[in-house]
Amino acid sequence: MELDFVKLHGAGNDFVFIDDFSGTLELTKEQIAWLCDRHFGIGADGVILVRRPNDPACAAYMHYINSDGTLAEMCGNGVRCFAKYLVDYAFVDPGDGALAAETLAGARPLTFSVDEDGKLVSATVDMGTPRLAPDEVPTTLAANAVSPYGEAFVLDASVDSPWGPFSFTCVSMGNPHAVCFLDDMRALPDELFADPLAKSLDTLDLDRVGAFFENHPVFPEKANIEFAVVQSGGIAMRVYERGCGETLACGTGACATGVAACLSGRSGCSNEVHLPGGVLTVSWGDDGHVSMRGPAAESFSGHVRLPL
Repeated sequence: MELDFVKLHGAGNDFVFIDDFSGTLELTKEQIAWLCDRHFGIGADGVILVRRPNDPACAAYMHYINSDGTLAEMCGNGVRCFAKYLVDYAFVDPGDGALAAETLAGARPLTFSVDEDGKLVSATVDMGTPRLAPDEVPTTLAANAVSPYGEAFVLDASVDSPWGPFSFTCVSMGNPHAVCFLDDMRALPDELFADPLAKSLDTLDLDRVGAFFENHPVFPEKANIEFAVVQSGGIAMRVYERGCGETLACGTGACATGVAACLSGRSGCSNEVHLPGGVLTVSWGDDGHVSMRGPAAESFSGHVRLPL
């Protein structure tokens, strides 16, 4: 099989885009894994098939597949890149300044800005309202707090691990998130850090601890696991994404972390979230909706022959 593709990224979270408006392309898990492989394939955190929408109010449908071949309901960085693909490749008029993207989590309206050549450079996405009820995240952890909107939710709930208990606040942004604020790094075991004498978010062994909690039984559909530190200039965050491991950025994770920081009183409801790949601006508005602003960029395009 031969395919044309475009590789795009949002703050380092990268995706292989393929035009499938005909709706005829079905890729196997092995083909997805090959496309995402950074040594033998193109290299990406996931593959996005651009398909004809079912909702006539949407410009197109974003069919997002993680690097392990599993479907994802929503991807915040992916939907900004999706908008860039639609604008830059003439599915949407650059002068429109707005579009709606159809996802498995529903329609996501967004506005965008373009450069002098009419290419999209950044977008602000209405990510909808966070879902907090444990059965909607989903998690088997019991609700122990009530949000300003009257919804019972899981706040700083303790979950055991081989390295002691970690506390998680659970939020769904159309996909499940569990946010752990590392308020006291010194209390964590030395073995979880590359340098025990310089414990920090940057030196945390995320591959080990993130993978453990992603697959923990309290998250029946697995979960995206965020570790965060609230600082004077915003929130620093790293994420272990369900289905692909650590990524340089996660849009829904940044939104979930902003919501969790606000719910727990660690910050206000508007934050700059600092990720290894860049900065996303997240706001939880009075209307209950979360907005996320960030960049989208094209890495390269090409033609590939799948060996499988």
